[in-house]
Amino acid sequence: MNVLVVGGAGFLGSHTVDRLLAEGHVVDVVDDLSSGSLANLSAARSAGTGALKFHHLDVQADELDELFARREPEVVIHLAALPRLVPDRISGNVAVGGTLNLLDAARRAGSAKVVVVLPARHLYGDVPARELPVKEGRPWEPATVRGVIARAVADLLAVYRAEHGLEFTALAVANVYGPRQRPGYGVVATLLDAIAKGEQPELHGDGRQTRDLLFVDDAVDAIVRSTERGSGLVVNVGTGVQTTVRDLYELIAGPNAPAPRTGIRRPDEPGRFSVSPVRARIHLNWAPWTSVADGIASLR
Repeated sequence: MNVLVVGGAGFLGSHTVDRLLAEGHVVDVVDDLSSGSLANLSAARSAGTGALKFHHLDVQADELDELFARREPEVVIHLAALPRLVPDRISGNVAVGGTLNLLDAARRAGSAKVVVVLPARHLYGDVPARELPVKEGRPWEPATVRGVIARAVADLLAVYRAEHGLEFTALAVANVYGPRQRPGYGVVATLLDAIAKGEQPELHGDGRQTRDLLFVDDAVDAIVRSTERGSGLVVNVGTGVQTTVRDLYELIAGPNAPAPRTGIRRPDEPGRFSVSPVRARIHLNWAPWTSVADGIASLR
C-alpha cells in the first residue's frame, strides 16, 4: 500500500513511518521540519530500501497537489493537523487551510482514505469526572481555541466524505508519550528531562490533575489499523485509565525524590481526563497493552 504521512518527521509521525515500513508499505513523508527532525527518520532512511521518500513541504503549499498527483497515495495519515506550541492564529491557519489543501489534493489524486489525529482533551473540553472515561457519544464542548479548531477539522472530514466520497477516520488521541518526544511537548518527556538534569520540575496545578497516558507504540498501532478500519467515525484512542501527575512524577523520579514545585493550573487543561477505548476495540480491533509503569521503565 502507498501511504503518505504528513508530519512524518515528528515524534508520533516517525514511529508511524517505522511501523509502516516494517509492514512493507511504500511511504512518502511530508514535513516542513518546523517541529519535526530528520534525525527521527535516520534509521528508516539509512535502511536504504527505497520504500521511503521524504518531501520537505508545508501542508499548505500549492505544490502538495502536484505531489499527490505524482505519488498517488492510497491512504493519507495527517499527524500535523494541530501543530503544538505555536500561536493559535498560526495553528488555525495550518489546521483549516492545511487540512483543506490536503483533502482537495487527496480527492483529486483518488486517495481512498484520510486518517487524522486530533487531541482528545481539547476536543471534548472539561468533562465532569462522573462521565470519565469519556465516550464518543458525548457532545464536544471545546473550551480552547485548539479545541474549536479540532472540531472544525473533524467537521471538514465529514463534509468531504458526504460531498466527495473521501473516507476518513478521525482519532481522538489521549496523551501520547515515548522515545523521541521532546521536552515541552508532553508531561512525561518534560519530567524525564528535568530529572535527568537534576532540576526540580514545576507542575502546572497541584499535581492532582489526571491524564490518560498512552505509549507511542500503542498509539501507532491504532493509527495503522485505522488505514483499513473505522471509516466515517471519530474513535477515541486511549487507555481509559487516569494517572495523576503527582503519581507520574513519583513513578519517574522514585518515592524518595524531593516533591516537585507546584504552580498555577493552565486554563486550557482539564482537571481530570481519560477516554474510553470501547469503540476502538469494536471498530479497530484495538486495545492498549502498555501499562504506564512499563512504558516509563522502557524510557530509562
